[in-house]
Amino acid sequence: MLAEIAEQKTITADALYQKPPEERRGELVKGVFVKMSPAGHTHGRIAATILILIGQFVRQTREMGQLYTAETGFLLSREPDTVRAPDAAFVTAERAAQQASELGFFDGAPDLAVEVISPSETVESVEAKLIDYLEAGTQIVWLVYPRTQTIMVYRSLTDAEVLTIIDDLKGGDLLPGFSAPVKEIFS
Repeated sequence: MLAEIAEQKTITADALYQKPPEERRGELVKGVFVKMSPAGHTHGRIAATILILIGQFVRQTREMGQLYTAETGFLLSREPDTVRAPDAAFVTAERAAQQASELGFFDGAPDLAVEVISPSETVESVEAKLIDYLEAGTQIVWLVYPRTQTIMVYRSLTDAEVLTIIDDLKGGDLLPGFSAPVKEIFS
């Protein structure tokens, strides 16, 4: 794969953002644009359920932070640029207020990144996303696996837990008080 990347033309996050929306559906990984097709219906339903659950909680607690939907680009690193687009994301109010511009990708990592894992994704591509988020400063990554109805919660590469349908997904220190039955996310 490294040889493939070396042969491909690299671009910057700014150059990607300047492209028409229909030409920038994907992610920028170390300067290489990786095109992504639309998600399947199960993937979309699960991502929407998670976003709604977090959204209801955030609205009740007032001014905790901002939610972002799929296709929102987060500029995780520069030179070469990496822009990831989680299926759902949360950024604290303090960090969201620090954004210098309303235009372009979010400059920095989300505090929470949610990735619903598609059947076509490889272990390597999922691990690469996880590492990109954590190295950029994401506090929590939820990897959601529809096939096995499990959620991997990562706070770091060495602090992870597996949740099944008998568990509750909790927000930890980032979203204190947030809790949702895992079963509800997959039903």
